[in-house]
Amino acid sequence: MNLKEKKSLVAYFSRKGNNWVNGRVINLPFGNTEVIAKMINEIVGGDLFHIDTVKQYPKGYEETTKVAKQELKNNARPELTDHVLDMNLYEVIFLGYPNWWGTMPMALHTFLESYDFSGKTIIPFCTHEGSGLGSSVKNIEKLCPKAEVINAIAFHGGSVKNAREGVEKWINQITKTRS
Repeated sequence: MNLKEKKSLVAYFSRKGNNWVNGRVINLPFGNTEVIAKMINEIVGGDLFHIDTVKQYPKGYEETTKVAKQELKNNARPELTDHVLDMNLYEVIFLGYPNWWGTMPMALHTFLESYDFSGKTIIPFCTHEGSGLGSSVKNIEKLCPKAEVINAIAFHGGSVKNAREGVEKWINQITKTRS
C-alpha cells in the first residue's frame, strides 16, 4: 500500500500537561500521542485531526486517571469539540490515542461511532508507559466491523521524542506488506 497515493487522515486524541512519563509525573507541552501523530503526518501527508472533548480533563494527572476510569466504567461517550467534515474523503485513517486503563480513551469510542468506516483501513497507534495496546485493537474492530484494522503499534510515551526512526520503519513495513 503506497500511503502517499491514498488519501489519509491522522486522527488522534492526546493530552498535554501533567502526564506519567518514565515513572514520574511531568508537565508535557504536547501530549505524547500528538508527537507521534505529527511524525506520521510529516511522513505520509494527508490531513491531521485532533480529537478533543468539550469537557476538558483535570489538569492533575491523578485526577484525570480517576475521570478516565469512571468514563470507562460508565461506558461514557464524551462529547467532542469538532468533527471531520467529510470522512468519505479518506481511505486510510491512522488512529492515535494514549492507553488509558488498558484501552483507548472513551473519546475514541465517540469518534469511531460518529462515522461509517466501511471499506476503510484503520491503522491504530498508541502511546503508553508499559501497557502497550491493551484491548484497544479489539475494541476498534468491534466498533468498526466493516473496516480493515491493520498494523497496530504501541510507542513508549517516555521515548516519543526519539521515535522518528521507529515510526518510519513501521510505515515502511505497512507499505511493503500491503503492496
